[in-house]
Amino acid sequence: MTDIPKKITKKYTNEEVTVVWQPHMCIHSEICFHGLPSVFNPEQRPWVQVEASDTKTIVSQIKRCPSGALSYFMNADGEPEESSVSVDGKFTDRTQ
Repeated sequence: MTDIPKKITKKYTNEEVTVVWQPHMCIHSEICFHGLPSVFNPEQRPWVQVEASDTKTIVSQIKRCPSGALSYFMNADGEPEESSVSVDGKFTDRTQ
């Protein structure tokens, strides 16, 4: 029997941005943790603390995620219904 990873999606939000984490995509590079440990800390629960930094810094760190496991969308724009993650970690609307 082959183990198929569950495609779980977790969301963490503040008033401006929602961080989206898809653990099945994560390659555990630890770039997020080493780059912004106040926000991304696997020793804490929840491990993403969006209140611990400003939105610009969080978005900048998410763009460094090599696997696309971390992405984001701006709350003012609303959550995309059908989306894919672009190279810079931002959700893009595929319905247009």
